[in-house]
Amino acid sequence: MNTAPQPGHPTDASTRTIFIVDDNADFRSSAHWWLAGAGYEVVDFADPAEALAGLCNARPSGPACVLLDVRMPGMSGLDLHDRLRAQGMPWPVVYMTGHGDVPLAVQAMQRGAVSFLEKPFADQALEEALDRAFHASAVPAAAVVPVPPAAMQPVPATAPGATAVPAVEEPARQAWQQRLARLTPRERELLGWVVEGKLNKVIADRMGISIKTVELHRKRVMDKLQASSVTHLITMVVSGRVA
Repeated sequence: MNTAPQPGHPTDASTRTIFIVDDNADFRSSAHWWLAGAGYEVVDFADPAEALAGLCNARPSGPACVLLDVRMPGMSGLDLHDRLRAQGMPWPVVYMTGHGDVPLAVQAMQRGAVSFLEKPFADQALEEALDRAFHASAVPAAAVVPVPPAAMQPVPATAPGATAVPAVEEPARQAWQQRLARLTPRERELLGWVVEGKLNKVIADRMGISIKTVELHRKRVMDKLQASSVTHLITMVVSGRVA
C-alpha cells in the first residue's frame, strides 16, 4: 500500500471509523497515517485479545468497519471474527493477509467478510474494499442473507452457481450471473474445484485432463469472469456478485 494520501474521498469520511487489527507495527503505522490523512477516524490494535475487548466496547459516532489481518499470534483473524460475531459486533470486515490462499479466502467470505485483500495491496484496492464495507454498513442486518455452507461445494455444471446476496446489490448479482453464464459446463466444473482450493494436478486427475489443459481452462475462467486474481475470483463466487 502506498503511503501518500489520495484526494477524492467522500466529504463525510471524517464521520467514518476504521478499526485496524494487525500485529505488524510497520503496517499499522503506515495504514494509520494514510487513512487518517484521507479523513477517516482510525483506531488500531496490535493484539487480537486487546482488539476483542476494544471492539466490543467501541462506540463510534458514525459508520465503521474493521480491517482484520488473518494470521496473528495467539488468535487468528478468523477466530477473532467468530468471537466478535458472537458478541454481536455489527461492523463489516475486510480481511488482509500476506499469505493469501483460496481456503483462507473461502473461510473469510463464509464469515461474512465484504472483501479479502492480499498484502501488499494497491491504494485503489483498499479504497474499493472500504467503499463496499461502508456500503454494507448502511444495509440493515436483516437484509443480508448469509452464504450457506452448501455454496462452498463445487459448482455443478447444471447450476448457475450464485449465492444469496443483499437485495440492494441486485445489479451486481445480475452482472455476476451474466459473467457466469459465459462458462462452459467443463469450465464450471473446474471453477468448483478452484473454489475448493485444489491444486492443478489434483484438478487434472479429478477431471481426467492434463495439467496444461487445466491451466488453459483456468485462464479462460479468469478471463470470462473478469477476475484479477484467485482471491478476487473467490470473493465473487462466494458472494454471488461482481466485486
